[in-house]
Amino acid sequence: MHAVVTVTGKDKKGIIAKVSTFLAEKGVNVEDISQTILQEYFAMIMLVDIGGIKTELSVLARECEELGKEIGMSIRIQHEAIFDAMHNI
Repeated sequence: MHAVVTVTGKDKKGIIAKVSTFLAEKGVNVEDISQTILQEYFAMIMLVDIGGIKTELSVLARECEELGKEIGMSIRIQHEAIFDAMHNI
């Protein structure tokens, strides 16, 4: 089972480390990652395997949002099927 994690905000040191460590602690495996910096802004998309998560996806989504607030970023996780449906025309 897969999900898509998006992380956006002003660039700062340690974003990838903090997010990937947090996800690993929750039982999430990062399978693919793309990140870029646009002037002072950071944007990252991760394809993750959520088959081993230790909680419901909705709880993990809230925890991702909380982590985002702590580090000054926007962090969202969506089931792959929902992400695909939202981005198909």
